[in-house]
Amino acid sequence: MNLLKQVRSLLRPGERCLHARSSRYACCSVSSSHAVSNEHCKTGVSGFTSKLAAGPSFRDFVKNVAAGEKVAPDLHEEAEETHPYLPEDAQIGTGRKVYFETYGCQMNVNDTEIAWSILQKKGYLRTSDLAQADVILLVTCSVREKAEQTIWNRLQQLTALKRRRPRSQTPLKIGILGCMAERLKKQLLEREKLVDVLAGPDAYRDLPRLLSVSESGQQAINVLLSLEETYADVMPVQLQPQGRAAFVSIMRGCDNMCSYCIVPFTRGRERSRPLASILQEVRMLSDQGVKEVTLLGQNVNSYRDTSEVQFCSAEPTHMSRGFSSLYRDRKGGLRFSELLERVSRIDPDMRVRFTSPHPKDFPDEVLQLIQERHNICKQLHIPAQSGSTRILQAMRRGYTREAYLELVDHIRSVIPEVSLSSDFIAGFCGETEEDHLQTVSLLREVRYNVGFLFAYSMRKKTHAYHRLQDDVPGEVKQRRLEELIRVFREEAASLNLGLVGSTQLVLVEGVSKRSAAELSGRNDGNVKVIFPDLEDPTGCASGGTAGIKPGDYVRVKVQQGHCTAPILLSRLTLVYRSAQGRQQAQQHSPGMIKKRKANVCNN
Repeated sequence: MNLLKQVRSLLRPGERCLHARSSRYACCSVSSSHAVSNEHCKTGVSGFTSKLAAGPSFRDFVKNVAAGEKVAPDLHEEAEETHPYLPEDAQIGTGRKVYFETYGCQMNVNDTEIAWSILQKKGYLRTSDLAQADVILLVTCSVREKAEQTIWNRLQQLTALKRRRPRSQTPLKIGILGCMAERLKKQLLEREKLVDVLAGPDAYRDLPRLLSVSESGQQAINVLLSLEETYADVMPVQLQPQGRAAFVSIMRGCDNMCSYCIVPFTRGRERSRPLASILQEVRMLSDQGVKEVTLLGQNVNSYRDTSEVQFCSAEPTHMSRGFSSLYRDRKGGLRFSELLERVSRIDPDMRVRFTSPHPKDFPDEVLQLIQERHNICKQLHIPAQSGSTRILQAMRRGYTREAYLELVDHIRSVIPEVSLSSDFIAGFCGETEEDHLQTVSLLREVRYNVGFLFAYSMRKKTHAYHRLQDDVPGEVKQRRLEELIRVFREEAASLNLGLVGSTQLVLVEGVSKRSAAELSGRNDGNVKVIFPDLEDPTGCASGGTAGIKPGDYVRVKVQQGHCTAPILLSRLTLVYRSAQGRQQAQQHSPGMIKKRKANVCNN
C-alpha cells in the first residue's frame, strides 16, 4: 500500500482522483462479495511499476541539453495540455457561442483577448448578442468595493436570464474570470451559487476543461496563482479587429505590496514575459495596421526578462533617486529601457505608450530614451496616491513627498514637453485634515494633465486590512474627494488656457460619439481631441481619397481651451513630425479627468 501511495503522488490531481476511486474498490475490505484479494492488488501495482520502470527516465529528457543551458520556448506553437480523464472531444466548443463582458483596467481588456484566443482554438464562437450566448464570461476587477458590487448586480440579472432560458436550448453557463474569481471564490460558489465556472488570472488556459466540466452540471474552479504564467505563447485576438490601438501585456503580478492594494493577492508575484514573444506580437500588430500600442503591466516599468542566459548578469537595479522598495533588490535581466527601445524600433510610424508604472522605476536611461524617440509618447503616469509623507509611509509606497517632487522636476528637465497624469486616494486610513491639505497642495504644485481620483475602499487580505483602521467616515472621504477633483480641474483648466493657438498631432480613431460630422482622436498626451470631418487640405489622403481616415495622423490647431473645435491643418506621418521638430507639433496636452476603469489597477 505504501508503494501505491507513492505512485498516486506522481499523478496529476485529476488522475489521482480517478485512480484513488478505482483502488478503493480494488483494495477495500475483504468482506465485500466483490472484493479483490490483496495478492491481486499487489500484482496490479507491481505490473504498473514495471511499466514505469520500462519507460523513459529523467536522463532521456535532458540528454540533448547542455549543462546550464535553458531551452527557449517555441513562440509559434501553443502547448496543448491534455486531460486523460475527459473524452478527447469534451473540450471542443462545437460551435457554442461565448459572450464577454469586461470590467476594470486595460489589463482586463488584454486578459479578455487572451481568453478568447484560447477558446477560439477549441471551436467556440464569439457573439456580441447576449440573447444568443451559450456561455457568458465576466472579466472582473476587485480593486474597489464599487467595482465588485457592479459585478454582483450583474450576476443577479444574468441568473434571472439563465432561469428563463428555454429547456429546448442547451443550459446557459456563467463564468467569472480575473481578480474577483480569486478573491471571492468561496462566496461565489458556495454561498451565492450564481456561477458555473471560476477562473483566476493565471488559469485561462484551463478554460476549455472548466467549461467541459460545467456541462455535466458541476461547478468548475481554478484560481491557482502561478510564479511563471505570462501567456507568452498565446497570441491575443483583438475584440475589435479593425482597431488602430492595441494593448500588449509585458508582465503580470506585482511585488510592491502597497498597504491598500489587493493586486498582489489576486494576480500574484511579478513575472515578465520573454522579450522575443513581445516583439513578435508588436510586429504582428504593425502588419495589421495598428498605429498605437500600449505596453501593459501592474508595475510595467519594473520589467525584467531573465528567460535567456545572455540577459542574466549581476547588474543591480537602478531606482529613481530617493525611492526604495519593500522587496529584496534583484539583479540581472533585460530591463524595461531595453524593451522600450526595441519596441520603438519595430515601426517608426507606431506610437508606443506604457502603463501602469511605479515612480521608483524611472531611471535616467528610461527618461532619456523617451525624450530621444519620436514615437514614444511624452506622457507619463506618475502615481502619487497622497501628498503627505506620513500617509505615504502608511501606504508603504517607498518615497516621501519631497522625493516625489524631486522626481517630477527631474522628469520635466529631461522631457520638457511631458504630459503628466497621476492617481490619488482620498480618505486613507488615519488621514487627517492636514494630510488632505498636503495632497491638495501637491495637485496645485505639480499641475497634472490627467487625473484618476478615488475615495479609499478597504480590501481584505491587504496590509491595511490587517494592521490599519479604516477610520475616516464615508462622508468625509467623499468631501475630500470632491475637493481634490475640484482643485485638479482648476489646474487643468489653467493649463488649457495656454494651449489656445497651439498645434497638436492627433492620431485619428474614428467618428466622434458626439456628432457624425466630427472625428475624434488622441494627441501625444493621450487626451481626446474632437475636430471637424474635413477633407485633407494637402490632397494627400491615403487610399486615393481626400477624406481623413482612422489611423491617419493629422495636425490640428486648437481654437478653444478644451480642444473641442480645432482647425485641421494637414495630414502627415509620425516620422514627419520628428523631422519637423517636436515644438511645432506638440505642446503640453490639455487636462481632463477620467474614471480609473480605463487604467491598470495597481499603482
